Amino acid sequence: MKKDIDKPLRIGILSYRSNPHSGGQGVYLRHLARALKDLGHYVEVISGPPTPLLDPDIPFVELPSLDLYNPEDLFRTPGLHELKDPVNLIEWIGVSTMGFPEPCTFGLRSYLYLRNKLDQFDVIHDNQSLSYGLWALKKIIPTVATIHHPITRDQMIAVKSEKVAWKKMQQLRWFSFLGMQKRVARSLSRIITVSECSKDDISHDFRVPEDRFRVVPNGIDIELFRPGLRMRREMHRVIVTNSSDVPLKGLHYLLRAVALINSMKKRIHLVVIGKPKEGGEIEKLVRELGIGNLITFTGRISDEEFFAHYAKASVAVVPSVYEGFGLPAGEAMACAVPVISTTGGALPEVVGDAGILVPPGDPGAIADALVTLFDNPEYAEEIGQKGFNRVMEHFTWEKAAQRTVDVYKEVFCSFHNQAIGIK
Repeated sequence: MKKDIDKPLRIGILSYRSNPHSGGQGVYLRHLARALKDLGHYVEVISGPPTPLLDPDIPFVELPSLDLYNPEDLFRTPGLHELKDPVNLIEWIGVSTMGFPEPCTFGLRSYLYLRNKLDQFDVIHDNQSLSYGLWALKKIIPTVATIHHPITRDQMIAVKSEKVAWKKMQQLRWFSFLGMQKRVARSLSRIITVSECSKDDISHDFRVPEDRFRVVPNGIDIELFRPGLRMRREMHRVIVTNSSDVPLKGLHYLLRAVALINSMKKRIHLVVIGKPKEGGEIEKLVRELGIGNLITFTGRISDEEFFAHYAKASVAVVPSVYEGFGLPAGEAMACAVPVISTTGGALPEVVGDAGILVPPGDPGAIADALVTLFDNPEYAEEIGQKGFNRVMEHFTWEKAAQRTVDVYKEVFCSFHNQAIGIK
């Protein structure tokens, strides 16, 4: 056993929705796969649409689905020939009844794809699908899952933010996959998560013993996110990397902080990386506050443009109500941009003493912190440098990959010891 586990591992990574523009799970998949490959391991990614962005030397298998959330053909009606497939039928019924069946159906497709290919892998790593298909796989191959943060917190905040009863019920229906994820999580011998806060909250909400968790903090892409030494920062220019209408992300609190600063007759310009939902709550709030002239929504941008926006920014704000890790905070710190972050979830673990921490949901506290940094450029530069140093010390993908491999080996040994009756 010792000889086998010291060899490079053959790793299959499952990820049901993996495009980096769809959220942090896609970023995690891309960079972890790259870092594992750089350590000498074989990595193959198995994903549903939208297609993940991977380096060309990372083997990739896309499992076809109905892809009913494709914005270019949203909620299309499948043909009868498609619905002859039982998994497709489950997916269509789930979407038609206002649910989100992708984690479940992707996991079922993964099991059907892998069950005759298990000799090609030493370990399977699930990126938070937590499907019944994974439940079946864990019985026949060493299996571990990453849970980035408890989706129960998304559900709680989403339901609470709705004022109308039927909309609350709609949110509960959307998150109906959580029952499956809790049951599957409780069946796993090891779970990777990205912070102590996530570990505690997942353990509580999913009823999983804490000793099954292994905390492996995310890395930051330090090739993309780096100080812009040749570009001059623009005073009073604030950046936030979330344009989502999702209440969990707290953008509306930052918008109210901008309005407060504007009412003080102080300069501010907010650059929002992304584009809000057309006709959504964020657009409505910008109009209500009368701050449209103070905000730029970039839409989707290239990596080079992303870097340039960080290089010009004098402050980055992370207004989230809750984060299981908080990649935007780490990315800004890697660029040596001074960070204002809430204390929501794991954000204090990422920021540490290298930024200004404020309570979540408090526009006044955000505004006060912004004014402090605007009025004290030397202090702003000092915490920007502290943030950069903190990322270099704690949050690289090489470190994350090394610690992830340690978990793989633990799961591999435990699985095979159980197989031969060793406790």
